[in-house]
Amino acid sequence: MKFTALSRRSSTFNTARIDHIYIDPHDPNARLFLHHGDLNDGGQLSNLIYNVQPDEIYHLGAQSHVRVSFDTPEYTGDITALGTTRLLEAIRRSGIKTRFYRASSSEMFGDSPAPQNEVTPFRPRSPYAAAKVYAYWMVRNHREAYNMFACNGILLNHESPRRGETFVTRKITRGLANIMAEREEKVYLGNLEAKRDLGYAPEYVEAMWAMLQQDRPKDYVIGTGESHSVKEFLEEAFNYAGLDWREYTEIDQRYLRPTEVESLLADASEAKKELGWNPKVNL
Repeated sequence: MKFTALSRRSSTFNTARIDHIYIDPHDPNARLFLHHGDLNDGGQLSNLIYNVQPDEIYHLGAQSHVRVSFDTPEYTGDITALGTTRLLEAIRRSGIKTRFYRASSSEMFGDSPAPQNEVTPFRPRSPYAAAKVYAYWMVRNHREAYNMFACNGILLNHESPRRGETFVTRKITRGLANIMAEREEKVYLGNLEAKRDLGYAPEYVEAMWAMLQQDRPKDYVIGTGESHSVKEFLEEAFNYAGLDWREYTEIDQRYLRPTEVESLLADASEAKKELGWNPKVNL
């Protein structure tokens, strides 16, 4: 089995997150092949899909930082929303039979009351969430209009050591490590009261794969069913190191969102019943 991945061209190497599995393509044992491209280039996406003709496509690409989306709403819409449309149209026009997974987001629920499931109304509270809602409905529309095998995975927060360092969980753990190493004195954060359903990314990837193995395409909510505040995460992390988080944390107004999402909590009963998926790792 071979795997193809899309990588934005850069003047520096930006493959740190996959260096542990990447082998030079000249090696006969190579299974992962990188192609340069961008979600704002529909022509290149069409060429790649037509030439590779993949059996399955996992579309995880986006401008995915919620706070940054308020500063770059146009770019966020172009990549996060229209990038999905370009991929769907590339599949449709190529005529290939492939199974398509789209990474939706629990941020789409916005301030709809928790817990949230597949029938919870979307009430987006950021440009990022609004772009994700657009992409969600484009997947649904292509599925129904063109009989495409296309799924939305509405995943609650999924964390791992490869999580981007600007996301709050990694920001806290990285800041704590730097404080212990005496390289930093403080961690600067935004809203500590926001509650999120935090799970383990590798388990969520198993759920993504399971969605594309079903007889019929469908959308699923994936999460642990537990909700924890940023403050709780802070306490757990600093307690692990024997430190009081209050002595090392400050609120920076720059990290507060103009409109906040206070509580996200998954009702993943549908995925448990139909996919046989159950989370094993909690906070």
